Amino acid sequence: MTTSEAEAVNHEQQQYSFKAEIKQLLDILVHSLYKEREIFLRELISNASDALTRLQFEMLTDHEIVDPKAELAIHISTQKPEEGEEVDHWLIIKDSGLGLTADEMRDNLGVIAQSGAREFLQKIKKQNGEGPAANGSMGDVIGQFGVGFYSVFMAAEEVRVISRSYRPEAESAAWISDGGETYRIEPAAKTDRGTEIHIKLRADAQEFADEWHIRQVIRKHSDFVGYPIYVGEEQANQQQSLWRKQPANVTEEEYKGFYQQMTLDFEPPLSTVHFTSDAPLNIRAMLFIPAKREKTMFAKRTEPGVMLYSKNVLIDEYCPDLLPKWLSFVDGVVDSEDLPLNVSRESVQNTRIMRQLGKTVRKRVMRELDKMADAEDEAEQEKFAQFWEQYGRFFKEGVATDFEARDEILPRLRFFTSKSAGELVTLDSYIGRMAEGQNDIYYVLGDDLASVANSPHLDPFKARDLEVLYLVDAFDAFMAPALQGYKEKSFKNVDDGSLELPELAEEEGEDTAVDTPTLSSESFTQLVERVKEVLGERVEDVRASKILRGSPTRLVSPENSPNTAVSRLQRYIDQEYEIPKRILELNDKHPLVVNLAQLNEAAAADAHQQETVELIVEQMFASALVQEGLHPNPTEMLPRIERLMAMATKPAG
Repeated sequence: MTTSEAEAVNHEQQQYSFKAEIKQLLDILVHSLYKEREIFLRELISNASDALTRLQFEMLTDHEIVDPKAELAIHISTQKPEEGEEVDHWLIIKDSGLGLTADEMRDNLGVIAQSGAREFLQKIKKQNGEGPAANGSMGDVIGQFGVGFYSVFMAAEEVRVISRSYRPEAESAAWISDGGETYRIEPAAKTDRGTEIHIKLRADAQEFADEWHIRQVIRKHSDFVGYPIYVGEEQANQQQSLWRKQPANVTEEEYKGFYQQMTLDFEPPLSTVHFTSDAPLNIRAMLFIPAKREKTMFAKRTEPGVMLYSKNVLIDEYCPDLLPKWLSFVDGVVDSEDLPLNVSRESVQNTRIMRQLGKTVRKRVMRELDKMADAEDEAEQEKFAQFWEQYGRFFKEGVATDFEARDEILPRLRFFTSKSAGELVTLDSYIGRMAEGQNDIYYVLGDDLASVANSPHLDPFKARDLEVLYLVDAFDAFMAPALQGYKEKSFKNVDDGSLELPELAEEEGEDTAVDTPTLSSESFTQLVERVKEVLGERVEDVRASKILRGSPTRLVSPENSPNTAVSRLQRYIDQEYEIPKRILELNDKHPLVVNLAQLNEAAAADAHQQETVELIVEQMFASALVQEGLHPNPTEMLPRIERLMAMATKPAG
């Protein structure tokens, strides 16, 4: 071969080495950086979208371009063998964008992480400054051309990039690589403007030669790319994203339709939060509060977390880190052009911008909930009541688990109380009704409203006309230990044996009923000793109550012991739960206690009466445990109750 012939061949085809440790980087890209193989298609579509946007910019000043009337679009086609044929499977992605010359291929595709989009943005800034024109152009650029392109090797055995620049004088060229340490560039016969990527699919990636599969991937990741994407002859993407419209231009039916399409929940959402913002961050958000907490069997979205987009491209289908866990019931879309992404586009860096984005979205959600809660309209009030029934426990979980958020959550909690007449009230309204000199917020734990309303712990509070919060939800046991204080008021459990309440005036404290039973101190002391003997180490102590009025007994927590909330919590989660030791207080003015003391005196020489006393003591203790929600198995009481009924119905003599 002559020198001139060799030079001609070299001019026709040139081989290059990558300017990075390509083998090592490709191994990271293919095996570690991306979680799902289908991501490569999203990356290539995003790069094609960038090429189209960059061409639009050039067309503003340069009218001498190749194919000026060609549609700005992305075309995807596949080639696969007929049954019995042994030929390769191909995926072809074609755009009518800016195109590349041979030199641009070497500069952009020969260097890992070289981003043509980044250079384009710098060019816009230089020409247009930092004003709205620059921001408008930059908003349409996805800007990940570079590393994202190499994700194609997750599915490709070989890749051919065939391109013709928009410049009339430029020649077409082809870039070819199998993902090894070298690539080659050679002339091509392409005459129309833009870029084609021909992907020879690996044997384990041949599903990407199926048009139906391609359409599903586009709908999932690239449905709102701003240019039409054709698969075969049909457009596969919606192109216009509803959340990027101004809220005033979106109808209620459009909101419902989008929500139903996204979730397959055909019950309208309880509330919709749609807002756009350009400062301090660029945000386009459309969020929904579902009508029901529990997902149906047909639910499309089963995990918590909003859909996170950047410039209309899906970044994370479930992003649980944007909102706190206690707002994880919120669903929808958040799209921001300010998101700093890592090279994979699949995880958002934990930066100040991301935290600010989450803070902004959370404030908007809370503002909508406050608006619903404070509305005077009856329909809105009913809507909030429905919201609290479904999602109040999320806020309670937030109090228990998110210390930094407690000040934000506490004003928004709702409670039934001893004075609310079945209505939910806020802590602020409770404080507004507090008695003069009252420094504590009192609460009682129970299983339902009926049981707490009749709790013996409420006797002294009823006598003093003090309001008590009713904590009757299962999640209240998780929340109560975290209730430390609110607006310089401390939370106090009414079962606290060390509570100090205002003294009652003598005329108020005395029970003036004519049939008030009396009990000698000696008889009561004997009863206390008998109760201690029967219950043994199951109680910390047995003593007379100073505050009980209408109830015979109550259990109170000894000083420095876990309170009832903690004990109830242990009962819920601990299979080896043991009944906590409490102090049993007896009301020496209650007929049951008086009669039991008298029966105990008479039972000294009567075995039958001794058994009766023992059974009654056991039942009084068991009843107190049930009332406190501490009994591990209330059905154990049934044989004892039946035995007592048999004794009571036994004929005299």
